[in-house]
Amino acid sequence: MQTANTVLMVEPIAFGYNSQTAQNNYFQVEQKEADIQEKALQEFNNFVEKLREKGIQVITIKDTLEPHSPDSIFPNNWVSFHEDGRVALYPMFAPNRRVERRSDILDTLRDEGFNINEVEDLSSAETEDQFLEGTGSMIFDHDFKIAYGSVSLRLDEGLFRDFCEKFGYTPVVFHSFQNVGNQRLPIYHTNVMMCVAEQFVVICLDCIDDELEREKVQEVIKSTDKEVIEISEEQMHQFAGNMLQVQNEEGSQFLVMSQTAYKSLTRKQIEKIESYCEIIYADLNTIEVNGGGSARCMLAEVFLPKN
Repeated sequence: MQTANTVLMVEPIAFGYNSQTAQNNYFQVEQKEADIQEKALQEFNNFVEKLREKGIQVITIKDTLEPHSPDSIFPNNWVSFHEDGRVALYPMFAPNRRVERRSDILDTLRDEGFNINEVEDLSSAETEDQFLEGTGSMIFDHDFKIAYGSVSLRLDEGLFRDFCEKFGYTPVVFHSFQNVGNQRLPIYHTNVMMCVAEQFVVICLDCIDDELEREKVQEVIKSTDKEVIEISEEQMHQFAGNMLQVQNEEGSQFLVMSQTAYKSLTRKQIEKIESYCEIIYADLNTIEVNGGGSARCMLAEVFLPKN
């Protein structure tokens, strides 16, 4: 199944700009206002409400003040929940993000009736300065067992290939870049330039500079019979690639994105998406500016079987 009907979200308690992640997340901009946490919490709560109004199950977990983790609002980077009952814990680039891995969150899912058979903890790779930041760095096509990964400091190719072998996915490895000033620099997470839904793929092909790699990615997508909805690099910078398709308990599908992303889309792109599913969008501006992540980053899909 490509789309989950349950997502895990972490409610911020001390959200703010993270200088450790800003080293290679070029979307981040530090705002100096005193009410960043207050604004982020309001955006979070409004987002949760919009999802629940559509019948999507949202499990919210409160962040903790200690240890302080300014990016805990983005749980999809440290954990993924799989339909065979396995949970993967991932090695994180920023030391202050490693404390986001919390066993009590797994206990909460068990209390909610989800079955966890095994925990695959990959975090020891941090000691080797090797990182693989979950469904930020990997984009899964669950139906076709394909995993797309753009190599960066947050996606070590060797770890990516090992993960795919362990979890039964075929890896599609490529490199993607963005304009930062007058430089062409690696995109930190694949999920800001690519989204795989059940019947379509939203992707910024212009970010894949190598022609052969770009053609390879297109060929793989074509082999799955999914329509390509291409976005520009300018739209990618507005988080138009950072989307996630989910479903409610009745099986109705929705593409989730931020208001910033939605406003960047053309009428034709919106019509293409809406020919497949309804769009849900929310104002996440404070979270996007300070955290450098958007709607998809805030959602950890729960594919675990129920007891």
